[in-house]
Amino acid sequence: MFIQTQPTPNPSSLMFYAGKPVMEVGSADFPNARSAMNSPLAKSIFGIDGITRVFFGSDFVTVTKSDDSSWELLKPEIFAAIMDFYSSGQPLFLDSKAAAAMDTAIQEDDSETVAMIKELLETRIRPAVQDDGGDIEYRGFDPDTGIVKLKMQGACSGCPSSSVTLKSGIENMLMHYVPEVKGVEQELDAEDEAEALSGQME
Repeated sequence: MFIQTQPTPNPSSLMFYAGKPVMEVGSADFPNARSAMNSPLAKSIFGIDGITRVFFGSDFVTVTKSDDSSWELLKPEIFAAIMDFYSSGQPLFLDSKAAAAMDTAIQEDDSETVAMIKELLETRIRPAVQDDGGDIEYRGFDPDTGIVKLKMQGACSGCPSSSVTLKSGIENMLMHYVPEVKGVEQELDAEDEAEALSGQME
């Protein structure tokens, strides 16, 4: 098994390609070790000192390290964790329901506007964000304000260029195709907010 790496716009994140599919549908983001308990692969990567986030895409795993760790030391351990996982035959998730991110699945009660937003996210925006080692999650649309709420994941989470991507690329495209959209806001979970705050304090 030959694993390749690819840099992302975030210098603290690297994409690892094992040459095998990782996620059949959607993606999975593990912002901390506690969130990785359901996945043997994410759990073993978090077992390596200096790992702060793990993300699964369609055919890659993005690993984010702390600022004081070096890729030279981490890479061989991450390679070993990925190879051990694939040779073990274990499932990617212990609970299969947690696997698929269905945030952009169009529901029967979605308005035409929401359906269009979800379709654009799925077909146009998500593939571009995944090329950078991350993903995007749809969190809702407020018809009164015209604001679409999204959450950046993987390498795109906490990356300095993510707010630019969100504002210029995604917002422009959604506003262009869906006139009801007036803007895009990033929604942070409590964990991400704490990270953002501690990052500003340093």
